[in-house]
Amino acid sequence: MRKRGKKRAAALVLMIVAAGILAGCAKQTDSGKDGAITITNVSYDPTREFYQEYNKIFEDYYRDTYKTGITVVQSHGGSGGQARSVIEGAKADVVTLALAHDITMIEKSGLIDSGWIKEFEGNSSPYTSAIVFLVRKGNEKNIKDWSDLTKPGVEVITPDPKSSGGACWNFLAAWQYAKVSFQGDEEKMKAFVADLYKNVSVMDSGARGATTTFVENGQGDVLIAWENEAINTVKEYPDQYEIITPSISILAEPSVAVVDENARKDGAEKASEEYLKYLYSDKAQRLIGEYGYRPSNKTILSEFSGKFDLNVNLCTIDDFGGWDAAYETFFADGGIFDEIYDK
Repeated sequence: MRKRGKKRAAALVLMIVAAGILAGCAKQTDSGKDGAITITNVSYDPTREFYQEYNKIFEDYYRDTYKTGITVVQSHGGSGGQARSVIEGAKADVVTLALAHDITMIEKSGLIDSGWIKEFEGNSSPYTSAIVFLVRKGNEKNIKDWSDLTKPGVEVITPDPKSSGGACWNFLAAWQYAKVSFQGDEEKMKAFVADLYKNVSVMDSGARGATTTFVENGQGDVLIAWENEAINTVKEYPDQYEIITPSISILAEPSVAVVDENARKDGAEKASEEYLKYLYSDKAQRLIGEYGYRPSNKTILSEFSGKFDLNVNLCTIDDFGGWDAAYETFFADGGIFDEIYDK
């Protein structure tokens, strides 16, 4: 058993439950009465409120454009766990996951056609985000940057990279800070990130679970979070939390794809394509900005310039050789995360 294994014990249970729920949503066909159809969007944790609203405007658009009724069912959980549940047979016509690697896993299973990342603009990322810190109002521990997360007595909340896409982005942002700080000295970088994870008191299976641990359960001094999750928490709990933007973060690029094999079987391939394509419409892009994500449309992004720190130093996944290389190096079994976490 891993050290500190109790912190991760809930992850497997949640993944199994999520897979069961999704499997229960499956239908023999998505064609309903009067030609109406149903599609299922399998997504990651922090997108649930956005997609609740987006589904409404898309259903209206689709009905008005194609004179056909449509209903979108959504499912949320840790991104890696969601990807595995789709591979194992859970219902999904589209996936909107936290990182490209999770969709590549589904592609390798044969459910998604090759070349999916070029199907939509911006490497099939209709919105982006960044990684920030959420602290309680007053910032009692004076947390300003990644180095403060390694100090004795600072309790950190972040999800598990083995099941959460957001957690992978968190880890890579911390690693990039260490790389710059220690001028590429890998042993010092590993020691720094190991010290950070020694301060992690709870490692939930997904980003939303980590937010719940920090906000609702009152645990921890700092939450490493998606920027949109932090923005929405501050909005929901005015005067209780504040956002700290570290000196180095990462441009997080959630990805979307049609699960081609499922959508074809359901007779919902066109509707599924339209569902993802409409995310790039002006109306959807503004909704994306309202929910704290960075719109891919630069003109619309500029309309929300007061909401985001657009001057933060952002590395990208390309700095790590792309997601296939990054996942193999850091998050595969026996990778750097396992090495530093098990020390």
